[in-house]
Amino acid sequence: MDARLNYFANPTAGKALKHFMAAGRELKALPLSATTQELVALRVSQINGCAVCIDMHTKDAAAAGESPVRLNLIAAWREATVFTEAERAALGLAEQGTRVADAAAGVGDEVWERAARHYDEEQLTALVLLVSFMNAVNRLNIITRQPAGDYEVGQFH
Repeated sequence: MDARLNYFANPTAGKALKHFMAAGRELKALPLSATTQELVALRVSQINGCAVCIDMHTKDAAAAGESPVRLNLIAAWREATVFTEAERAALGLAEQGTRVADAAAGVGDEVWERAARHYDEEQLTALVLLVSFMNAVNRLNIITRQPAGDYEVGQFH
């Protein structure tokens, strides 16, 4: 499959996306564990069906030491016993923050309060920014049908 646009060869995309990618790098430095960041990024990308981001975050998480069992069970995290309560809270927030059209109220109070029991205000800010960023990146890739499978760990960092 060929992409509809080549973001790296397009001058217009290059101007805007260099700032966008810089924002993505800044997210990595926010006070939220790398494990939680990768799990959230992967789950958001699964919900949206962004193959490029699923490829990238699965490989990055594995390279960072994430277990194959957890990576394979992320789509069924509610039934899986391998995630911490804090990770479950982050995944719940990520799902409701991604499925805003499905849940007209957006992120419900119960989901927010569960996340707030595990994360301080700075970490909650990081989660919200990460979920929002991943949804934007997913759309950039889906709209232009960016092909997946060739990502190499650390390629965009």
